[in-house]
Amino acid sequence: MITKIRDNIQGLSHPVYVTSPLLPSLRELAGYLKAIWKSKWVTNHGTFHGELETKLRILLDAGGISLFNNGAIALLAALRALDLPVGSEVITTPFTFPATPHCITWNRLKPVFCDIHPVSMTLDPESIEKAITPNTSAILGVHVYGIPCDVVKIQQIADRHNLKILYDAAHAFTTEVSGKPISHFGHISMFSFHATKLYNTIEGGCLAYSDPCYKNKIYYLRNFGIKNEDEVVDVGLNGKMNEIQAAIGLLNLNLFQKEKEKRLRIRSIYDAELDQIEGITIVKMPQGVTDSLQYYVIRINERLFGCSRNELYDRLKQFNVYSRKYFYPLCSEYEPYKDLPSSRPEYLPNANQIKNEVLCLPFYGDLGEKTARQIVKIIKAIRN
Repeated sequence: MITKIRDNIQGLSHPVYVTSPLLPSLRELAGYLKAIWKSKWVTNHGTFHGELETKLRILLDAGGISLFNNGAIALLAALRALDLPVGSEVITTPFTFPATPHCITWNRLKPVFCDIHPVSMTLDPESIEKAITPNTSAILGVHVYGIPCDVVKIQQIADRHNLKILYDAAHAFTTEVSGKPISHFGHISMFSFHATKLYNTIEGGCLAYSDPCYKNKIYYLRNFGIKNEDEVVDVGLNGKMNEIQAAIGLLNLNLFQKEKEKRLRIRSIYDAELDQIEGITIVKMPQGVTDSLQYYVIRINERLFGCSRNELYDRLKQFNVYSRKYFYPLCSEYEPYKDLPSSRPEYLPNANQIKNEVLCLPFYGDLGEKTARQIVKIIKAIRN
């Protein structure tokens, strides 16, 4: 049980949430809006859309980039672009945002959950191998918190079984593995540019791919399948990013490196203070991996810390600190998936343990060093 919190620990004067959107100045945005208003080209692959695709292709070192209005639609299109047999199985993780299995299901494919690695919390290669059946067509891995999946072993598995690989890289913007951009792995990678992400276009996302064969296919899938005024060649969605989103994306390209520098300072405070607290494990990047700085994640050992993750989460709210239990519950516990054979807890022991341990603390540049230190003091007080 948690002992009474010391009276001299004060809560924050206003709610502090797990993240805050990176936004350009209204003055700079106004210039872009004037240009959009003048051209009257507000969507349908406008000038800013093209410029942003080009800059992101260079930044992410991808063979091709296709922008989308949001990450979920991008993931839907990516699965369709892989031409997987209807009804086939796609192996994925239960430890993710629900959009991941939802996109599989919307494509009339069958999600098959497998366990995660106890340290990286990404797909466990041994569990992937055990989950493969004659009906398996693909692996959909998630770079959770920007921690890359074991891309080498997963590629070896896919090669042995002739499987497609798709990566949900929503948390892994600009991540590199041993100097190699994360977009180089698998057939297609999806990046989310939602307002909760370090780099954002308010809503938005993109697909990155090395093989140019995907470019036209994805173009049709995000634009109703329209090839020209007279031809519709595929059953497409409306996944286009509009010019206002693209303008914000261009402006935020000038800001996100500065934001990362601010987050590094916040991280250094958290690291120095939290690493000394028994029962807290700081989730860190593997050696050779650049940190996307999307989230600051800790794991709570209830026995050593003195209270559960859920108790800490609830107590923090009493002090105006709003952390997040990413990812709890598991996707395998949600109503659409709980009855799948692969959702049985005995098949997912690591995921079922880790879901009760992880906690994402407030983490964004404008949080400020003083507030970060106060959050640490509150956590220490809750433990004592």
